[in-house]
Amino acid sequence: MKGILLKDLYIAKSNILVTVVSLIVLGFGLSFLLETSALLMLAPAASTTAVFISITSDAASKWNKNVIAMPISRSQIIGGKYSFYIILAVLGTAAALIPCGIFALLDIDITTQALCLYGAAGMSEALFAGGVSLPCAYLSDPEKSQIIFMLSFMASTGIIAGLILFINLFIPVKDHILFAFYTVLAIALICFFISFKIAVKIYQKQDII
Repeated sequence: MKGILLKDLYIAKSNILVTVVSLIVLGFGLSFLLETSALLMLAPAASTTAVFISITSDAASKWNKNVIAMPISRSQIIGGKYSFYIILAVLGTAAALIPCGIFALLDIDITTQALCLYGAAGMSEALFAGGVSLPCAYLSDPEKSQIIFMLSFMASTGIIAGLILFINLFIPVKDHILFAFYTVLAIALICFFISFKIAVKIYQKQDII
């Protein structure tokens, strides 16, 4: 598993570096237009695109065919992609926190509630998007995986909106907004785990040629 993660990090390292730097610069730029902490909604999804670059690279280099001969199970191969996805989402969130932290030190209005709210929303979007697109990447042409991810990211926004409206039927979301978004985040985590199980089953039945 460690070797798979290192391989993916090596393939996508330039893309990851550009994304992290871009998020930090964008955070400072947003301070003139919007609340800087809103960057946390974009950061996880933006940083996880590197996973799909690695999937495309694996297909192009015929790595999938070679790894099957190695002493590693197919579930571990998929687990490596899912772990890589989580690592990048966390890394993107950490990068977005850098400008937020600097502005907080400068006594610019950065609230803990806003950071928690946007952070939960951003991670939920990324988890829902990954949960949909990662299994699809192994069902369709790997080169289309990044397009599928973009579409699933838009779909995840609708899923979150639907869940918030559903929660609002039971409790007033405006009065319990953090609880509502933490609930959505918990559901996103569960769906991401279910997605992993589905992706493993798809990959185990796949003929690697």
